[in-house]
Amino acid sequence: MLDPVINFLNDIFWGYVLIYGLLAVGLFFTIRLGFIQFVNFGEMFRVVTGSRQGDSAGISPFQALTISLASRVGTGNLAGVAVALYLGGPGAIFWMWMVALVGMATAYSESTLAQLYKTKNDEGQYRGGPAFYIAKGLRAPWAGAVFSVCLIIAFGLVFNAVQANSIADAMQGAFGFEKIWVGVALAILTGIVIFGGIRQIARVAEIVVPFMAVLYLLVALYVVAIHIGEVPGMLGYIVQSAFGLDAAGGGLAGALLNGVKRGLFSNEAGMGSAPNIAAVATPDPHHPSSQGFVQALGVFIDTILICTATALMILLSGVMVEGSELTGTPLTQAAMTVHIGGAGQYFIAIAILFFAFTSIIGNYSYAENAMTFLKVGNTPGLTVLRLAVLAMVIWGAYESVATVFNAADASMGLMATVNLIAIVLLSGTVAKLTKDYRAQRKAGKEPVFHAADYPELSGKIDKSIWNKHDPG
Repeated sequence: MLDPVINFLNDIFWGYVLIYGLLAVGLFFTIRLGFIQFVNFGEMFRVVTGSRQGDSAGISPFQALTISLASRVGTGNLAGVAVALYLGGPGAIFWMWMVALVGMATAYSESTLAQLYKTKNDEGQYRGGPAFYIAKGLRAPWAGAVFSVCLIIAFGLVFNAVQANSIADAMQGAFGFEKIWVGVALAILTGIVIFGGIRQIARVAEIVVPFMAVLYLLVALYVVAIHIGEVPGMLGYIVQSAFGLDAAGGGLAGALLNGVKRGLFSNEAGMGSAPNIAAVATPDPHHPSSQGFVQALGVFIDTILICTATALMILLSGVMVEGSELTGTPLTQAAMTVHIGGAGQYFIAIAILFFAFTSIIGNYSYAENAMTFLKVGNTPGLTVLRLAVLAMVIWGAYESVATVFNAADASMGLMATVNLIAIVLLSGTVAKLTKDYRAQRKAGKEPVFHAADYPELSGKIDKSIWNKHDPG
């Protein structure tokens, strides 16, 4: 009964609004900020490696990166890439790259704003995100409330069903486990982590995410190494297919549509999700822009590294043949089996388990921020949210893939539309912060945010958060 409504929303968002809006906004910030994702690429690593320490109110920049990667690196990187290839052909990967490259500027902008407008909750811990900068920066608390509800529905509920669905598929395909019992076991593990709050999520993410990401990339490098002679040709084939020059591909329209959709679903740039955890970090240097750089790096790692690794492994395996019905997780598993033998399907099943499980706990952390904005982030409110998350994990484990993915696309489309409008309206503030950060770096100083230099923000930001680190 819900399918017609979901399909209508997807037609509006993906047929008219976001397919062009995401690329346009990414290009807008890329140009306005002086190609920041290329010019300041090295700064992204400096702000992550410079400090791993948080404070009593926040988590460290490294933990913020791993939690955002926990959410980003999930089914989109394994199952989603396979779906993009199946529906859009190899050219879809090129458009995933384009979405990521311009999306790095978008991710920088939204996370910089999240840092700037963050506040403290009743326990004295940092909270923030699009709802906060929409309410304070644009003085539109009603729009912040709409965004928060969308976030809870999309990330707290629907997206976690998507992740559970992929885990259950992978476990059933590799080990023959019943999906419903996979869902129950997953809900138990999720409950253990999320009932510990965001700090517990940070502790789990900073260990699990780097370990699994590095292991996955090492396997990908092995595959690329043994097929190194074919790689240049394969990359050329991807670019050629992106513009509809390959009859066997998805054509320009198919490649573009599926590349943009699956690219955004994977890296989340512009969606308004990662800024929720960017706001929770204690920035080092103590300037809003530093956390923007951290989250821009997250987009690069997610799509340019991990999604490309998956795509090359699938394309180099030769399992994508005309008439084949393999897609999603089974396609990725089949490809890995070609490269490393019978262990391949088990490796992908375990990779999906780790990637998707960390996505579930990362997604939950975003929803907790939204609950704070709605002033229901108390113990009873969070308990209801956590139980709802666990119920969706179990439901998603056995629900059909099509329904779950389509619902995720609709939820994501609504959220992204609201967020993109907000960050464009606040782009002047992002540009001023970026110019300030660069000027201090150029002068050989450690960038520090001085609230007094921004009189236009008076009454909109929490000066007590920033002034205690402001020597001026």
